[in-house]
Amino acid sequence: MLRDHGRFAYSAIVDRPDYTWPDGKRLAFYLALNLEHFAYGEGLGISMSPGIPHPNTYNWAWREYGNRVGVWRLIELFDSLDLPVSVLLNSAVYDHCPEVVAALRKRGDEIVGHGRTNSEHQNEFDEAGEAALIREATEAFRRNEGKAPAGWLSPGVNPSEITPDLLQEAGYSYILDWPMDDQPVWMKTRGGHLLSLPYAHEVNDIPMIMLHHGGAGAFADMIVEHFGEMLEQSARQPLVYNVSIHAFIVGHPYRLRHLRRALEHIVAHRDRVWIATAGEIARYYATEIAKPPR
Repeated sequence: MLRDHGRFAYSAIVDRPDYTWPDGKRLAFYLALNLEHFAYGEGLGISMSPGIPHPNTYNWAWREYGNRVGVWRLIELFDSLDLPVSVLLNSAVYDHCPEVVAALRKRGDEIVGHGRTNSEHQNEFDEAGEAALIREATEAFRRNEGKAPAGWLSPGVNPSEITPDLLQEAGYSYILDWPMDDQPVWMKTRGGHLLSLPYAHEVNDIPMIMLHHGGAGAFADMIVEHFGEMLEQSARQPLVYNVSIHAFIVGHPYRLRHLRRALEHIVAHRDRVWIATAGEIARYYATEIAKPPR
């Protein structure tokens, strides 16, 4: 037998119970905006100039563009579309550029835990170190927002083997680290259960644009085509569609223009799609569809 994670059993999407999202809708959509801050000269994260030794000012400044310029252009776009956003936030952003978080807070956007900084990965820590990382980040979120986040995405989407256990024990209710389904899935933890919510590993600007070298227009086309197909498939099974973006990538003007086209297409279908935040979707599923297994 192959080694298994033991978190959940195999389940074919065609064999599951049927249900609907609010107002009888079959497709739920949420937009995830990753806001990150990196240590200067310490690596990690996607590189615009691979192979250049650190300190790599060119690479750090490219990513900082998202915090100084890109995110403000994106906020203008979200406002124009009346589009709620799930903000996957490094807690270091509170110290680096609190004005950005304040603007998103004013919009009523959801704050989702995304570690302290993307300059570190949870998979590099022992259990005590990872627990301290989660605790420190959570305290920063609670101190600034008045409450802890409900959800978490590990920096670099690189959780350790025990990340779900530590998150559930720290009070989190859902995780975005396991992109294995188009529906929420309950995961076993050593202390109970944690809900895994679908998170885009392909309709995501980092793999599409930075790793696969797709153009801004191709990324927008991907968003639209994925949406159209999922809308058709949702007649057979209720689904969750997520698009994941980073301010330092799609916040550049020529990419923003194409992103606007794609998001305008989605919001034009509000009558058929539940446009929500990740937390709203997770909460509805856990309270109205399938409570945590005993």
